[in-house]
Amino acid sequence: MACFSLPDGRRTTRSTGTTSRKEAQRIANHYEDTARDGKARRLTESRARKTITDIFALSNPEILPSSSIKEFLSSWLKRKELEAGEKTHVRYSVVVDQLSSYLGARANRDITHLNAREIAGFREHLSQRVSPGTVNVALKILRSAMAQARREGLIDVNEAERVTLLRIRKSVKRKPFTAMQIRRLLAVANAEWRGMILVGLYCGLRLSDVATLTWRNVDLQTGELTLTTAKTGREQILPLTKPLLTHLESLPAGDDPDVPLFPSAFAAKQRSQYGGTLSNQFYKILVAAKLAEPRSHASHGKGRTAKRAPSVLSFHSLRHTATSMLKNAGVSDSVARDIIGHESAAVSANYTHIDPATKRAALDKMPDVTSED
Repeated sequence: MACFSLPDGRRTTRSTGTTSRKEAQRIANHYEDTARDGKARRLTESRARKTITDIFALSNPEILPSSSIKEFLSSWLKRKELEAGEKTHVRYSVVVDQLSSYLGARANRDITHLNAREIAGFREHLSQRVSPGTVNVALKILRSAMAQARREGLIDVNEAERVTLLRIRKSVKRKPFTAMQIRRLLAVANAEWRGMILVGLYCGLRLSDVATLTWRNVDLQTGELTLTTAKTGREQILPLTKPLLTHLESLPAGDDPDVPLFPSAFAAKQRSQYGGTLSNQFYKILVAAKLAEPRSHASHGKGRTAKRAPSVLSFHSLRHTATSMLKNAGVSDSVARDIIGHESAAVSANYTHIDPATKRAALDKMPDVTSED
């Protein structure tokens, strides 16, 4: 046992962890020197870490593992670049950058300083700018990172686990467009967005799938669109309705099948993997069509000045619109699900196949939104 005086003058004892009197004396001297530095207010974090490292080295052959918050998270990201998918790694990187920005100079402190209080402060900081769901994703990512730090022996407790997730309020229910509203969108949209809106409506595709379509996906002779959806990996063959086919035939196809159907949207999707740029562009079309209110918040590169107000109408609403129009036309639930790409316990693509003729007949029942009649 080492007996020495703490910086406040109190006597205390600490185990040296050794039965060698010589080694115990050397460890006790380190304790005494550190306490003396603390009393003289000379004990910086780096000096304290060096003292602990020296004591650890006296009785252990290996080096005491240590890392600053910034260093550890940087190495963790490099590991995740190999283990996770590209989009997942990008999401992790965003959270790490946000945390580093929030901590500022504190990010250079040892990883043991990243405690529940700091993480809760980061959670509250994010909650002022993004939705509760996004905050919870960030917190779960930090839990994963801290779990790795614990496995590496850098920390004893995963402090992120002590910070609770935010309660998520009931999400805004998306509404389908009416035929009149879609005509208003088409009236204010540019040529490329008119085509994207028609594909979203008549094929029920998500915005990310629409933006990445090339002429290889389109067969104007058979009037079919073939693709593998990004979200579910489902292969779909969708008949082209007359209004959509007419529009696609009017576009300059060229000789290269890998040319995008919608070049500007394709380029924007490459720059922003999560599709935020395209979603914002579509929201501006909604505003121009007087179907949504202008947003008052602004982006500044690392988030936003305020949380985005949820909208009941979005590009995804076109999927709801397609489903509603098909069912209103008397199309069976199974056919509608197959066209839109929905799965359920009752209707699965693994066991149910809807033939192209049935799907074409169903799609032909949808109204022509390009006509004023």
